[in-house]
Amino acid sequence: MTNEKMEQGLAAALKKTAPDDVNGVLSRCEERKGTVIPMTTKKTANRKWTSLIAACLAVMLLGGGGVFYQRANAVASVVSLDVNPSIELKVNRSEKVLVCTPLNEDAKAILADMSNGADLKGAKLDVAVNAIVGSLVRNGYLDSISSAIMISVEDKDTARAEKLQRELTSTVDGVLQTSEAKAAVLTQTLTQDAGREQQARENNISTGKAALVNHVLALNSALKFDALAKLSVEELKDLAEAGAPAMPIGKAAAAYAAEQYAGTAALDSVTAEVDSELDESPAHYEVELYTAWGEFEYLVDAYTGKVLSGQKDLLTTASTPNETTKPSDQKPDPSGTAQNIGYAKAKSIALNHAGVSENEAYDMDIELDNEDGILVYEVEFKSGNMEYDYEINAATGAILKHESELDD
Repeated sequence: MTNEKMEQGLAAALKKTAPDDVNGVLSRCEERKGTVIPMTTKKTANRKWTSLIAACLAVMLLGGGGVFYQRANAVASVVSLDVNPSIELKVNRSEKVLVCTPLNEDAKAILADMSNGADLKGAKLDVAVNAIVGSLVRNGYLDSISSAIMISVEDKDTARAEKLQRELTSTVDGVLQTSEAKAAVLTQTLTQDAGREQQARENNISTGKAALVNHVLALNSALKFDALAKLSVEELKDLAEAGAPAMPIGKAAAAYAAEQYAGTAALDSVTAEVDSELDESPAHYEVELYTAWGEFEYLVDAYTGKVLSGQKDLLTTASTPNETTKPSDQKPDPSGTAQNIGYAKAKSIALNHAGVSENEAYDMDIELDNEDGILVYEVEFKSGNMEYDYEINAATGAILKHESELDD
């Protein structure tokens, strides 16, 4: 409440509550022996009593209004949402958002259409979280089965923290199910810790993520807090599950290693999608490169950066572009690289072998991949209650492998 509004409310209250009844008040005063009651005119007495009552009422209104204002704007809980974007929400006892803060550059992009978080001020916490998670889904942070989002609730009141944790988990699960996102949801409740808050501020992360980093450090004290803070929640989770044996190279370094190996680092048209598999043996990153020749998968060692598998030197050894850039009945190209039957032909070969017409097939997925130095089309689709999986030689059209099973 602003000072101006408070003054207006006070004036209105005074007008209604200050009585013009000085004679009545005086008549109720008890005479005291030896005491002289100075007499005044009605106008003077009126003014004195009105001033006295107004002063008392002002104290009551200001005191009550101040307490109400403080309670409405006091931070009761701090909620953080972490993927790689880290976003912090401070809420009051009524679960209304007091402030929403993006803690890193990725978070600013997530909150860009919400005025950097300002639009969420005053919103109910579940509504704000719904909007944030929806933006994370739209920006591709939660579409991988190995991705994870962490919800952290910091509160002095343990019972209230656990209640918020349950409510927010349900909210996030609902958004993920509606959008068919595959991410895991991690949750934790925290008590206030000055040291952890300082670590969070110094590294531009939430206190929730700082707690996860400290959990990893407890497994391997040789690691560095600032380096771990740059990892995603997904990587930190996997690293903790693996016992934190060493410091991983990170997603950006893995993508660069794959592009260097593929010879596409200088091409702006190539994009990469990276998933961490730090809890597998050997620990690695899965890197999908999206190129004009199709999609290529690379496995990169999580600790050394060595490329474990994938097609090398795509510019000189990869086949011709996919069906969107060249017809499927293309001739061998002049450079002497292998002929590519194209996406459409690969799909036709798989459907004909399965005895399924194109209008009976659904959930069709076709990818060009490298298997032990041979380019193959991986064709997956469903029909009726069956699921089909084919590997087809990209140069000859030969079916290298095929499976079919009941779709569960």
